[in-house]
Amino acid sequence: MDDRKTAADRRRALGARGEDATARRYEADGYEVLDRNWRCRDGELDLVVSRDRVLVFCEVKTRSSDRFGAPVEAVTRDKRRRIRRLAARWLDEHQLVVRELRFDVASVLATGGQLEIDVIEAAF
Repeated sequence: MDDRKTAADRRRALGARGEDATARRYEADGYEVLDRNWRCRDGELDLVVSRDRVLVFCEVKTRSSDRFGAPVEAVTRDKRRRIRRLAARWLDEHQLVVRELRFDVASVLATGGQLEIDVIEAAF
């Protein structure tokens, strides 16, 4: 039981590290982080960022290896559908004026203590 808890804690910490690094990357590119880990009863949005009235919902997938495929491959059709529904709920709640909506996926690979971040803009 303790081993499973430890593994789950490690996965959560790895995911948080990937989200932190991705948020910093967006900020370095001039985006403002509007929300992180926004939750409602239907799920969670990892990052919501904006720049120049472009609103981006970013799903961050972090893995410690690509043994089971690239992290981005974990964003399935069902996951994309869920993110779109969550984005609509976020928009209803926040009532922002936007010119463009975009859905990005950040594929983060953590190897040897380093993070390799590949942001796929307009991924879906």
